Amino acid sequence: MRASFRIGRIAGVPVGVNWSVLVIFLLITWGLAGSQFPRSYPDEPTWAYLLAGLSAAVVFFLGLLAHEVSHAVVAKRNGIEVGGITLWLFGGVAELRGEARDPGAELRIAGVGPLVSLIIGLVFGAVAVLLALAGVGGLWLGALAWLAGINILLAVFNVLPAAPLDGGRLLRAAVWKATGDRTKASVVAARAGWFLGALLIGLGLWQFLAGAGFGGLWLALIGWFLIGAATLEERQARLGSALRGVRVADVMTPQPQTASPDLTVGDFVDNYLFAYRHTALPLTADGRPVGLVTLDRVRGIPADRRSATTLAEVACRADQLVLASPDEQLTDLLPRLNGCADGRALVVTDQLLVGIVSPSDISRAVQRASLRDQAATGRR
Repeated sequence: MRASFRIGRIAGVPVGVNWSVLVIFLLITWGLAGSQFPRSYPDEPTWAYLLAGLSAAVVFFLGLLAHEVSHAVVAKRNGIEVGGITLWLFGGVAELRGEARDPGAELRIAGVGPLVSLIIGLVFGAVAVLLALAGVGGLWLGALAWLAGINILLAVFNVLPAAPLDGGRLLRAAVWKATGDRTKASVVAARAGWFLGALLIGLGLWQFLAGAGFGGLWLALIGWFLIGAATLEERQARLGSALRGVRVADVMTPQPQTASPDLTVGDFVDNYLFAYRHTALPLTADGRPVGLVTLDRVRGIPADRRSATTLAEVACRADQLVLASPDEQLTDLLPRLNGCADGRALVVTDQLLVGIVSPSDISRAVQRASLRDQAATGRR
């Protein structure tokens, strides 16, 4: 999930927000200010309902952010690089660039998020109880009670033993510990996620047909998301198993053709395009990668602007590149292959470009691994 804009860094990790957050933010605010609060606390001015709804929605998303930051902090302490945190329609996601080294690390990384949400919910609940005991009531007490309930509900939902929820990670850690097989553990967690998703879709559609309206459809939408994410996780787990032990140097295209970032798009199209065999072109300066341009990006420049546009202007910038070392495990690189580079990584040694890894390189590696496994099976 890509961020539509960045809001800063927390604990050294870039934090972004996807535009879809606006949808759930408005729904929460509208549901609280337009329905729940007026029904529970009548005779308050409209502005008070709106302010309480907005405040509750903002604090709720700050709680989601704290949940994801806790994942990122513990992941970094366990030696896993974190590419960023993105808040989006279904909550938040911390982009972990690598896998936990053992079940214990997996348990710590996965478990801290729900624990933080539970603590937040209990703190809000304790404050609400103390205010109620002191005789304070009304709209703002209701906002605190809602924040307590929603954070505790978030913690409980997240520990359901199904990928991609945190509970799925906890299940994977347990199966991994019991069997010693990370791939089998990942498949078990993914299958559980598929089952939970199907259950939520069925329950949501039943509620919708029974008159629950949007709430039932929302539940079905969450189920659909879980099925898609769980299916992807199982596919990635099997892919990682097939490629385990394969190094980046084993699959990369060595010494790729390069171009200067100062070359114009017009010159490239007129003089280099048909001589170039690949769809991505690294840009280098003194042998160091400074960008990556794809044919799709070149194609998007109108013909009348090509002579005045350099390749650097249409390329992925240096800070957006995915860099790898030749001795790095391919399975460690795979989680990083997204974003601007369109699934490609540049391979460097002492900051100098020595190769490129493309989706076709990875596809060939998977085919070779499949043939190797078939041969090993036939010898048994």
